[in-house]
Amino acid sequence: MIDRLEAVARHYRELEEEMARPEALGDPQRLAALGRELRELQPLAEGYEQLVRVRQEAEEARQLLRQEHEPQMQEFLRAEERMAEQRAADLEERLRDLLLPRDPNDERDVIVEIQAAEGGQEAALFAADLFRMYCRWADTKGWRIEVLDVQETGIGGYDKIEFEVHGRGAYSQLKFEGGVHRVQRVPETENQGRIHTSAATVAVLPEPDEVEVDLPERDLKIETSTSTGPGGQSVNTTYSAVRITHLPTGMVVSIQDEKSQLKNREKALRILRARLYERKLAEQHAEIDRQRRSMVRGGNRSEKIRTYNFKENRVTDHRINLTLYKLDRVLAGELDDLITPLAAADREARLAEARAAAPRT
Repeated sequence: MIDRLEAVARHYRELEEEMARPEALGDPQRLAALGRELRELQPLAEGYEQLVRVRQEAEEARQLLRQEHEPQMQEFLRAEERMAEQRAADLEERLRDLLLPRDPNDERDVIVEIQAAEGGQEAALFAADLFRMYCRWADTKGWRIEVLDVQETGIGGYDKIEFEVHGRGAYSQLKFEGGVHRVQRVPETENQGRIHTSAATVAVLPEPDEVEVDLPERDLKIETSTSTGPGGQSVNTTYSAVRITHLPTGMVVSIQDEKSQLKNREKALRILRARLYERKLAEQHAEIDRQRRSMVRGGNRSEKIRTYNFKENRVTDHRINLTLYKLDRVLAGELDDLITPLAAADREARLAEARAAAPRT
């Protein structure tokens, strides 16, 4: 482990030097990549420097102890040695975790897409519940949410809503939300008290930097039209709705949420850029491709990752067999009680893989 940490600290210093060079300063894409790598390596590099200092303190205490003959001073030095050794052990444990391979997208902002799946109007109402849950959770994190596009049902539900979450580490936590979310409850329109089951799908896309996904004008077909649906007089009389087709892939994004054509265009480009970035990752990494394609599958309730049962005030995450009887609080934004165990399970799985892949001596 020490050899790996020394290599990381050395590479960290090299990156700092490279980032200060004129050729890097003149290349925005390279500068952004260097900045991300530096941020990822910083905890390891600084932790290793701290470990070196603490180990040195322990060794200095041992050296002084060999030369000291006064009992009280000996006891003091032994205590100093023990404390330094304990700090070193704690640092080593933390650094082992930090040495695990990290998802390079963890620090990015994200685009989240929630869509009503099975269940008709009840599914659309549940999609709205999920959106409010993420808004409240984001607020506790100090993250900012920006709605990109929304397709309302007219009774308070969403057929589909897309939004950005801006905040450091947003993807590292929201990535566990991708999948089919199932709800079991009695709809307001149900006269006989029967529980209905419906579902909504959630997809979580890391948002790339602009320099990472090139969108030349020649590859884009941009069409404008008047918006449809509710929104006031100006929405339906001005050409504010924007539809962008990415000609090389056939990917289409339509936005009519804003009254301004320019704002709708900017939002559509952000969504398109995120989708193309996701596609790029999928092409480069077969495992990412498998995970993303299986994220929402067909939106079928049987493919659920989580169940929300209103009658029992219960939420169950089926991936880690975790059940909490506090659904009301989860929907109010207390999502950490689900996300933290999911992140821990992911960490343990990666630790097990690392141990299995490590050469045996």
